Amino acid sequence: MTTYSGPATLILVDGARVDGMASLGTNHRGDLNGWSGTFRPDQVSTELRNASDGLQLELPYEQIGAVAVTGIRRLLATQVLMSLVGRGPAPF
Repeated sequence: MTTYSGPATLILVDGARVDGMASLGTNHRGDLNGWSGTFRPDQVSTELRNASDGLQLELPYEQIGAVAVTGIRRLLATQVLMSLVGRGPAPF
């Protein structure tokens, strides 16, 4: 299982960029096309809460993977944790 935990930027459909922290992992041993994880944005907006599909997750060194939001959970009054599923090859 390959994993990544650290800074990331979620790119919304309209091109808006949201910085935060990601924790990602591959789903199957040796299969880098099956991956998922979570993203905790630094700031929460209405656009971010409504985001679902057609998104991209950018990791350091310009590694980018397509993602879809499968759920959003409130952590604190101003923080959320987004569950993501990757589309295509893992960017890590």
